[in-house]
Amino acid sequence: MKKLISVFVLMFSFRASFAQSEPTASFWDDPMLMFYIVVGFVFVVVLLVMLVALYMLQVLNFMVKQATRERAERLGIPYVEQPSFWAKIWKESNDFQPLEKEADLLLDHNYDGIRELDNHLPPWWKWLFYATIVFAGAYFVFYHLSDTLPLPLKEYENELAVADEQAKKLKASSPTAAIDETTVQLITDANALADGKITFLNNCASCHRKDGGGDIGPNLTDEYWKHGGSIQDIFKVVRHGVQGTNMISWEGFISPEKMQNVSNYILTLQGTNPENGKKPEGELFKPKGTEVAADTVKAQASL
Repeated sequence: MKKLISVFVLMFSFRASFAQSEPTASFWDDPMLMFYIVVGFVFVVVLLVMLVALYMLQVLNFMVKQATRERAERLGIPYVEQPSFWAKIWKESNDFQPLEKEADLLLDHNYDGIRELDNHLPPWWKWLFYATIVFAGAYFVFYHLSDTLPLPLKEYENELAVADEQAKKLKASSPTAAIDETTVQLITDANALADGKITFLNNCASCHRKDGGGDIGPNLTDEYWKHGGSIQDIFKVVRHGVQGTNMISWEGFISPEKMQNVSNYILTLQGTNPENGKKPEGELFKPKGTEVAADTVKAQASL
């Protein structure tokens, strides 16, 4: 009991220390926590009911055997225990031969005193073999002799065609599909930057950290850039990625408008100096003639 109490105390102290060092949302703040608890409780209850049912079946089986044994004793006949249902299934599926018939199965082969029995294959093995023959025939008919079901290559081509059609519809319905490296603009709209922040946290923070200080990817808060620090350069990297690095192309995953928003949000991280930021990488970039616009953009960093 003391060991159990000490374990709970250690768990509670670890959770308390973790909560103090990491103020972000924890497992205990998950809105689905109650659902998980209910599902776990139902699972435990069902498991207990099944165990009780199995135990009751065992008790009932024992009572039936006991009554049959007592009846046989009253009638003065020998009691022969009948095999259970599962025992019968097991015997029939394996086609066991009794020991008294083993002599009839002996072959003439003798290897250093080791004799060989002429046992047949178990019925379950034969059934499985016949099932594979039926499956192979059905597969050949449905996949090769008819067009009922497509082969893996054809299925892959069909999925590509569906994805291409969906991409065309998305492109046709997107009013901002014309945004590219040459038309992207500096924006200071609070809603657009808030949308860019959401995109950054969902897709970019895993490599650049939530504060942009850099982890797998470079630090986005200093004035050093590996591929240029203008809005056009940042949009280009977001859109096409950087070959040979972990920076993938986000074109096709997020809309051009969201790429423009997140590129502008990245500019708001300039000069925020997060704690334990990654060392500068690349070359120093100083925008020319955009001091006023840059100050306006940085003012949105508090979003």
